[in-house]
Amino acid sequence: MPLVACAVVAYTVGLWLGFSQLNVLAAAACAAAAGAVASLAAARRGRGTAVALALLACAALFVARDAVPRDDGAGGPVARALADWRVQATARIDSLYGDDAPVVRALLVADMKAIPPDLRDRFAASGLVHILSISGLHVAIIAGAVLLLFEAVRMPRTRARWAALAVTALYVAAIGAPPPALRSAAMLGVTTLSRSLQRPTSPWAALALGAAIPLADPRVALDLGWQLSVAGFASLTAAQLWARRTLPHTLRGWRRSLATDLAVSVLATLATAPLVVWYFGRLSLIAPATNLAAGPVVSVLQPALFLALVLAPLHGTAAFVADASRPPLHALVAIADAGARVPGGAVGVAPSLAVAILCGIASAALVTAAASRQWGRALGVSCAVLAAAVWWPDARPTGGYAELHVIDVGQGDAVAVRTPAGRWLLFDAGRSWRSGDAGRSTVIPYLRRWGGELTLFTLSHPHADHVGGGATVLRALHPRRYLDAAFAGGSEPYRASLAAARAAGIAWSRVHPGDSLEVDGVTVTFLAPDSAWTSSLADPNLASTVALVRYGSVRFLLTGDAEAPEEEWLLRHWLQTLHADVLKVAHHGSTTSSTAEFVAAVRPRVAVVSVGAVNSYGHPGTPVIRRLLDAGALVLRTDQLGTVVIRTDGHALSALAQGQRWPVP
Repeated sequence: MPLVACAVVAYTVGLWLGFSQLNVLAAAACAAAAGAVASLAAARRGRGTAVALALLACAALFVARDAVPRDDGAGGPVARALADWRVQATARIDSLYGDDAPVVRALLVADMKAIPPDLRDRFAASGLVHILSISGLHVAIIAGAVLLLFEAVRMPRTRARWAALAVTALYVAAIGAPPPALRSAAMLGVTTLSRSLQRPTSPWAALALGAAIPLADPRVALDLGWQLSVAGFASLTAAQLWARRTLPHTLRGWRRSLATDLAVSVLATLATAPLVVWYFGRLSLIAPATNLAAGPVVSVLQPALFLALVLAPLHGTAAFVADASRPPLHALVAIADAGARVPGGAVGVAPSLAVAILCGIASAALVTAAASRQWGRALGVSCAVLAAAVWWPDARPTGGYAELHVIDVGQGDAVAVRTPAGRWLLFDAGRSWRSGDAGRSTVIPYLRRWGGELTLFTLSHPHADHVGGGATVLRALHPRRYLDAAFAGGSEPYRASLAAARAAGIAWSRVHPGDSLEVDGVTVTFLAPDSAWTSSLADPNLASTVALVRYGSVRFLLTGDAEAPEEEWLLRHWLQTLHADVLKVAHHGSTTSSTAEFVAAVRPRVAVVSVGAVNSYGHPGTPVIRRLLDAGALVLRTDQLGTVVIRTDGHALSALAQGQRWPVP
């Protein structure tokens, strides 16, 4: 493996560690270890290589700590024109594909926001979630199809390659240049140039140049699509080298191709496993088989979708091509459904951050072993690091800080308070759907990878977008207590949560205004609801549990889905108590909540809105956001930033989102 590829690996791992929650000393130690592992692929260059790569990884760590956030402004005329094209392309896809549009938008214009959670869950369980993100595979298929088209019209081969590269580059720019697509286009450019100059190019060197985007923008290293794309191509290259070296020469034709494809699929599954379990909380054991089945389908589907998009101005012709592309599109979804239904095909795995990093190092060493003729040392390192990951302690104290985690569960709520001793107080558990729930897919993996026990589960009200994951969380994490407002009627997920609590022996009790409890210096005081006031209510939102969480002099106000009538009740009974530094905005920012009087009484420095992207309710309401901004609050939204973490030492506040941390004035 060329030294430049080893250097990119070391630099990228250093960036990940720099953006992580590890302290500087622990992160530097891991970075040095990662540099040493990267040097295995260049062992013949001497011991100085290991030292140099370790230093490079440590340097990247500090680059990440000081990284400036990307400028997401409108840009120049070209950028605005491309953004307008992307909006138009999305509208045309919706018009052509109807109910199938969310998947097509993901495959063509890198827009995954509209994919239903249950569908994404099935793709994750079957090991095909990487297909829903624009990756090097998608771009390579489109580039190959365009090249084939140019050659079919008898364009000279060299000119056809450059023309295909130009079309591919324009397409990548038009969809917003997502990192994995940019990586693939850069590799295509390197390959085209080397062939034009008749110079051989190592696939590792081409991958290193394509994967070097974090040199210009360090935050690209946090992009899941880029991570999966680079890991997948590295696995492809290593597995092909292994197959060429290991498979018997008597194995020929389709049998050899099948064996090579199986080796690629298995190694890619192992190499990307740390990423998949970190982001999705599960490991798909069926992934090698489903990827073998999905590969030919995607090879046919992607060019057809691209052609339909190109022909969109000719609606009749585009509609014909779109209809022709539906069978492979439905076949892809069917493969994901079948893989998700296989008993034991996916297992829940929720590693801590340190364990995920160790598993990532083990995977990198495994890929190195597959690519190397002298594989023994790299394989030994992989096994040793994997053993360390198995025994690594899961809990990690927060070191004197309390944290509020507004977990991104889409259109729903799951808010977790982490005490200075590393224990969790969870308020709500997200939504549920036909084949799963946010508790299993998001909340449990999130809490487990941070480490620490769940001490308390509090339910704001029994609507499914708050209690949908409750039963799963209670069965898996066994908190000591379950508190809620006991609103009469409830819902099926609410009744399931009560049954799970009873089966697990979890103590249940009803919330009363004025009740208070203390855990590791964090005090929770419940302000609402009052049973006498809610006895005649028909809407559970109006009986939401409202909690004031205090650590030192810092106050967090958690409001569930409380609406204007309950806010009025709070103003009458708790006016002098409502002030809070951080407000979890009620009802996902609905205009039925957050009245001017209530916002004026709370006077938040930070307002966090837990809301799903492109939701059908129109949340959050523009008047609510304007009201919060006018009150001087910093407004943070999970549909824009993902999970939001607010940390405090009892006096100062800092916010963390998308790998960026900044102080709150």
